[in-house]
Amino acid sequence: MTALLKSLKERTVKRRQLLAQQLGAGSVEKLSSIMGNQEEKDALAAAKTKQATGKSGDAVGYGAASGKKRDWEDEDEDEEDSFTYEEPEDSVPTHYKDSSTFLKGTQSANPHNDYCQHFVDTGQRPQNFIRDVGLADRFEEYPKLRELIKLKDELIAQTATPPMYLKADLPNFRFRSLDCKFDVILVEPPLMEYQRTLGITNMRCFSWEEIMSLEIEEVAAPRSFIFLWCGSSDGLDLGRQCLKKWGFRRCEDICWVKTNVQNPGPTKNLDANQIFQRTKEHCLMGIKGTVRRSTDGDFIHANVDIDLIITEEMEWASLEKPVEIFHIIEHFCLGRRRLHVFGRDGTIRNGWLTVGPDLTNSNFNAETYKSYFNDSPTGFLTGSTDRVESLRPKSPPPKNKGGPGTGGRGSSRGGSFRGGGRGGYMGRGRSHRGGYPTR
Repeated sequence: MTALLKSLKERTVKRRQLLAQQLGAGSVEKLSSIMGNQEEKDALAAAKTKQATGKSGDAVGYGAASGKKRDWEDEDEDEEDSFTYEEPEDSVPTHYKDSSTFLKGTQSANPHNDYCQHFVDTGQRPQNFIRDVGLADRFEEYPKLRELIKLKDELIAQTATPPMYLKADLPNFRFRSLDCKFDVILVEPPLMEYQRTLGITNMRCFSWEEIMSLEIEEVAAPRSFIFLWCGSSDGLDLGRQCLKKWGFRRCEDICWVKTNVQNPGPTKNLDANQIFQRTKEHCLMGIKGTVRRSTDGDFIHANVDIDLIITEEMEWASLEKPVEIFHIIEHFCLGRRRLHVFGRDGTIRNGWLTVGPDLTNSNFNAETYKSYFNDSPTGFLTGSTDRVESLRPKSPPPKNKGGPGTGGRGSSRGGSFRGGGRGGYMGRGRSHRGGYPTR
């Protein structure tokens, strides 16, 4: 039992140290002041000290007078005294700064573990306490995955084209003038939703009708992928309509969960139609054509990243998105022809062609851009290495139980993004999450 108590105490100490580090307290002793219950803690400590002092004085005086008290009589007096509470002389009315006092005796008696109540009290979102979400320390406990990410980043940097950008009025822009078919298209529109929720007033925002009218289908390669930022309200439905109009099928939904460690508090501006405080945004992923994970390893590396991004919320009235979306796209699709629509000066990136109305300059030349991919039939791919192939996750080999041509569980459609067999992407929103086989 002693060893168990010691282990529990060590866990408690570590837990308090971690909480102090996350809240920026500096030390464990300052946690009470940050949690807002320091005054209550001091008052209880003073009351216990005074009560203990009174007990010891009474016991000495009584023993000197009689000297014949039994042990059980002393225990009765201690039990009676334990129910006596004397208010400190210098006590002041208590001002409650949180609800921890009213949660005693409930499952939420420890506010450190009740992240929903902690959000109500302090404005700190629950996702603030998820550890190891940054790109630098995410794979510390997974050395093979860390090596894989490092090798892929080096290969992407070596094969990236010089950054090109084109200032264009997108509603009236003819995308076919780019004279190129792209493997990956990232669309980052300034939505009307951002005017209501982010206070965007210094730039033009687009309606979903205007976004849907863009000629994205003119520049999509026969097998290609699209990533569309669609906000967190009606864009989830209207974004799917855009993908369908452009010739894509939705296959994934990447979610950006926003933390507010640096600026805790409730959402500054609420949409009239929302019920909850929205702390996330969605990026719909669509596929065009047929891509099989088992046979198209030259074009995609599936299951390297997850469909979740956890980063700090951008500043007020900012349209910036997490840079991690570029890493997810580049790790997944090995095509080098990448187009960023509605890009800005701050999003110009090696390996990408950035097009948008908010750019300040242009350096795009169609002939020069196409020359980067004409050296060989596979010149538009980043390629891979033996080490990358040995480290990356792969789909299990098909089980040809039904024999060739029977269309059984082992048929070739089972590992396809488009196919309807088990173990592959079903397409049209019926995919198994992450692309993993169901068995």
